[in-house]
Amino acid sequence: MTELIEKSKRVLEFNKIISMLKDNIVSDLAKDLADKEDISKDIREINLRLDETTEAVNLIIKKSNPPLFGIMDIKPYMKRLEMGGSLGPEELLNISDFLRVSRYLKSYFSIDPKDPSYKLLPYKAENLSSYKNIEDSINDAIISPEEISDNASPRLYSIRQQIGRKKDAIRDKLNYIISSEETKKYIQDSLVTIREGRYVVPVKLESKSKLKGLIHDRSSSGQTVYIEPMAVVNLNNELKNLYSDELEEINRILRELSQMVAEESYAIAANQNILAELDFIFAKAKLSLELNCNRPLVNEKRYINLKKARHPLLKAENIVPIDIHIGDDFTSLIITGPNTGGKTVSIKTLGLLVLMTQYGLHIPALENSEIGIFDKVLADIGDEQSIEQSLSTFSSHMLNIVEILKYADSKSLVIFDELGAGTDPTEGAALANAIMDYMRVNNIISLATTHYNQLKIYALTTENVANASMEFNVDTLSPTYKLLIGVPGKSNAFEISKRLGLSEEIISKARELISKENIEFEEVLKSIEEERTLIEENKLISERERKNFEEKSKKLEDEIAKTKAKREKILESSREEAKQMLLNARENIKLIMDEIKSLKTELNSDQARRLQDVNDILRDNISDALKPSEKIVIKKASDPIMDLKIGDSVRSPSLNAEGTIIDIDKNGKDVLVQIGMIKMKLPKNSLERSTRDEDKEKEKSKRIMNSKSKYIKTEVDIRGKTFDEAKPIIEKYLDDAYLAGLKQVRLIHGKGTGALREKVKAYLKKNPNIKSAKDAAYNEGGSGVSIVEFK
Repeated sequence: MTELIEKSKRVLEFNKIISMLKDNIVSDLAKDLADKEDISKDIREINLRLDETTEAVNLIIKKSNPPLFGIMDIKPYMKRLEMGGSLGPEELLNISDFLRVSRYLKSYFSIDPKDPSYKLLPYKAENLSSYKNIEDSINDAIISPEEISDNASPRLYSIRQQIGRKKDAIRDKLNYIISSEETKKYIQDSLVTIREGRYVVPVKLESKSKLKGLIHDRSSSGQTVYIEPMAVVNLNNELKNLYSDELEEINRILRELSQMVAEESYAIAANQNILAELDFIFAKAKLSLELNCNRPLVNEKRYINLKKARHPLLKAENIVPIDIHIGDDFTSLIITGPNTGGKTVSIKTLGLLVLMTQYGLHIPALENSEIGIFDKVLADIGDEQSIEQSLSTFSSHMLNIVEILKYADSKSLVIFDELGAGTDPTEGAALANAIMDYMRVNNIISLATTHYNQLKIYALTTENVANASMEFNVDTLSPTYKLLIGVPGKSNAFEISKRLGLSEEIISKARELISKENIEFEEVLKSIEEERTLIEENKLISERERKNFEEKSKKLEDEIAKTKAKREKILESSREEAKQMLLNARENIKLIMDEIKSLKTELNSDQARRLQDVNDILRDNISDALKPSEKIVIKKASDPIMDLKIGDSVRSPSLNAEGTIIDIDKNGKDVLVQIGMIKMKLPKNSLERSTRDEDKEKEKSKRIMNSKSKYIKTEVDIRGKTFDEAKPIIEKYLDDAYLAGLKQVRLIHGKGTGALREKVKAYLKKNPNIKSAKDAAYNEGGSGVSIVEFK
């Protein structure tokens, strides 16, 4: 049975989908996982897989593709460490990449824990272990698989300094020898070279006895011998010993780094399965986006309802989407129609989308499409003729069908292409009819394509069986690739032949040769097709009119909403203006009344009484002018300031005005605010911070940056300084240059012994604002100057 199921997957082209999926996978580990993943029959497992894919799609849309790199099989490394071994530079760099992707993925999944859209994948990422200290230790010590950093240890740095000095001493000695008047005549070329790891000079063959030393090599022509002069033998020996010390120290550093990894080997190795799984899940999400897929609804009722479904292996622009359903009103579907009309593509689309869903993939159909779960998907599609067995096409198909009938049950989905074809039409139709009836009786969900009229009649007259056809346009003699369920297909042979030029006489003769029942059946189908076409046209007209009506209604609603909004805006503006006018008037009247009050002490009783009458009339008029509906209500601010002081800039939301604090009451609840020319006493909790202070800070920051960019130089000279002395100068200069917006600067550190240069370059690699750092051109300082380019 396994072979039959795998064969069905192959003819449905599921293997090609897995190949497309693997193209989106980064690591070999996840590709192996894709091959091992099987079609699930458990609805909970299927829903979990689909939900993981959905989360990954949403994360890619929200945050772009996740950082997936350096995912590899590190278990052999861990096994070697457990056995007491150590790792080489390349293997340690692989461990560093592996740890870095683990750390980056944890950061990638740092989303709001209350967001219900993400609950599966962040949980997986939480279980990733990250060790930045191990990462940094490896990266600081190892530059590349072939190079260990000078700064890996103080001893290594010291040894390499000694090596550099020793090399200089040897070169100086040899340069003196080859340039000396006494020995220059024996030298073949005025250069120093290396043979067998030792510094030598090239000497003419006939003069080899003239220069005391050890012969290490001879040129291919035999005319030159390479001699190590006795004067540098001891120096070369010392250099060789230093190289041995260097190698010993490098091995010690690698053992130390390997021990750091070994101490966390179990947790690091546990990351491997999680990373592979995340790579696999995100590949499913990438495929979903690539094919414009959606998550289907899943059910255990064996009900399939695909809406606007497309075959995922065909170009979307060349496909007419199909609507197809089965498993509810009927369990068997018989599809008829012309060759190349899309029958086979339709049944393969349905079978393939079922397999994709049960694997955990989204499908190219509308998001409310439904897929039933099946224990087995069995298909007989295409010409599986076997030359070795000398089987005919019919025999080959029948062998497949026999196997399918042996294993198919009520939990299976069975697909037949051109059922009963390849043999005598009468017998083939009878066999096809019997096979489909077996499917119906045993309640097996099945689809079959055919050309036999007998099966069309069977579907019309049998319960739980339905007809479907691929639409064909007789006028253009071409298929429309549209699937019509409930309508049997008409052969159209006579109409097509007539339009292609076959004479009416021959067509009439052909009509006489077929049975009366067939003629009547074809006429019924023709009538059904004409009525269906008319209904379809009316439906399109109605749909078009409905859409026009909805569009006009929507436009009208939008216009009404805009008018209401505009009116409210005008009213609000008028209310604010009136409020401000009343506020100003009330403040002016208050000043007048205070003035009247002060004048009363200077008047006689009669004048004071008359002035009081005027004051009372004025107060009554003010009270009438400010009706309750128009009085200004000072409300509590949404974000009140708690620590006000005199001189602070504040804003009153109730008055929609800004001002400055000029006094604060002893009770601490009220403050006196200067708003323009008006002074007002307002509750403290009705005020919020003014935005003017923030604007001032922004302007100040802008002035600082402009000032920096005006005076910052494009280079800094640190020659003659140790790295510890130069580091604060470099840090400040790079910060200022970056803030000033400079794209490129020069660090002049000189060549010297190379110690300062190497430390500066190592420091620049770690600066997050630096895009690249490289040596200057030869005529601009060469290796004595680093050109720094900012991001």
